[in-house]
Amino acid sequence: MTVGSEEELEKLRAVGRLVARTLQAMGQALEPGITTRELDDLGRRMLEDAGARSAPEMSYAFPGATCISVGPDVAHGIPGDRKVQAGDLINIDVSAELDGFFADTGASFAVPPVTPRVERLCRDGRRALWSGIRQVRSGAELGAIGKSIEAFARKNGYTLVRNLASHGVGASLHEEPTEIATWHDRSERRKIHDGLVFTIEPFLSLGADWVDEADDGWTLFPPGGEPTVQYEHTLVATPRGAVVLTLPD
Repeated sequence: MTVGSEEELEKLRAVGRLVARTLQAMGQALEPGITTRELDDLGRRMLEDAGARSAPEMSYAFPGATCISVGPDVAHGIPGDRKVQAGDLINIDVSAELDGFFADTGASFAVPPVTPRVERLCRDGRRALWSGIRQVRSGAELGAIGKSIEAFARKNGYTLVRNLASHGVGASLHEEPTEIATWHDRSERRKIHDGLVFTIEPFLSLGADWVDEADDGWTLFPPGGEPTVQYEHTLVATPRGAVVLTLPD
């Protein structure tokens, strides 16, 4: 989507704030003993109370309002009766439609106590995301995002999952531009135009560069079980840089 008016931007801001606050509340509710279904119920209530609809549910008939993945799973995990345990690494992805507009956000949470290397992975996952966001401005190369994220990952001893990419969003959950690499893709020639709405969501890992699909047809996991985190924002490109829509305030 390309933002065409201030009214469209305000509607994107509204759905962006909603998914960000929902993600924040779900993260704060994480504790040993809570089930992923209970977490999902919390997310559903927050979305529905605001008049919004779960984007994966309405777009793809996903069996849950949100995606909750318990490590080593990294994405598209189905909420259920599994109980959160101390030491778990959990990814929560929240996307929704409100008043005809979509936003998408996600984050990984380490349930204490965890090892120092997992704490560092979470910290650096956020840093990797922002290294990509800082490359965004109207007229810039789309490939600069992945180039910056990969440089960060290599410098700090991480790998990046290369079969999960960022995407356009706004008028629908997934739209053009598709397959925005969060690694250095030398074939990328597209530019970022003014008002473009898209996500950035690197999957930073302690060794994985690929994920497979589980038998449930949804859940994605690294074959070697390597700890992997994802952090995601929806943003709008402007001449001065990125306007991040998925912040809680």
